Amino acid sequence: MKRLLAGILAAACMTSLVACGSGSGSGSGSGSDLDYVKDKGTLIVGITDFEPMDYKDADGNWIGFDADMAVKVAESLGVKAEFVEIDWDNKILELDNKSIDVVWNGMTLTNEVKSAMECTNAYCNNAQVVVLPSADADNYPDIDSMKELSFAVEAGSAGEAAAEENALDYTSLTQQSDTLMEVAAGTSDASIIDLLMAGAMIGDGTSYPELTHTLELTTEEYGIGCRKGSDLASYINDELKKFYDDGSMAEIAEQYGVQEALVEQ
Repeated sequence: MKRLLAGILAAACMTSLVACGSGSGSGSGSGSDLDYVKDKGTLIVGITDFEPMDYKDADGNWIGFDADMAVKVAESLGVKAEFVEIDWDNKILELDNKSIDVVWNGMTLTNEVKSAMECTNAYCNNAQVVVLPSADADNYPDIDSMKELSFAVEAGSAGEAAAEENALDYTSLTQQSDTLMEVAAGTSDASIIDLLMAGAMIGDGTSYPELTHTLELTTEEYGIGCRKGSDLASYINDELKKFYDDGSMAEIAEQYGVQEALVEQ
């Protein structure tokens, strides 16, 4: 009887271990996100339309500093980079349900992001800046004078957090680029966006020559987000260091005008 009971218990334990093993990890038997990405042959990159980091060229191809770097990392893995536009407010959910493999889109390394994702080291410095019509800029020299303005911000962004922190009246939109359209159309008085985007999208020679950026509300760093516990983040760190050391990272940065923002790897 004791032998029979021991045999039943052993069989139950083995069944339990097999069940646990088959449901664990990031999509492959080894529990490795690297293996998962290699097995399916694609690195799915979650982005928004965010010049100069991720945006489309005249032929509809995704380009930008982040897009080009993502392609290099995908090539080093032996897979193809596939870009998917996401609702920025749902980026953590998109990662967790495996709609995407990485969030690589000028993502600010906030405490919320770092607690919910496995993040890489910082690779760019940034700031959140106020964007106004150039004709109005002198009328609003500080944050107190801006309390009467209506702001447009991207939902789930560092810009939205800055608006909340400074008790500003704001409306949340799907993308940062949408906030510029709001200000240009006069629907909102101002917006809060990334300094790198402001440098690429407003002022002389851009689609919004009548807009300018003024106050820097925050300083911050960009990083890349992977699923919590993913070994992909460490791999990307190693690749970024390699590309920083061989100068290819700086070459791509200069192409998109973000070379001054690079963080040494």
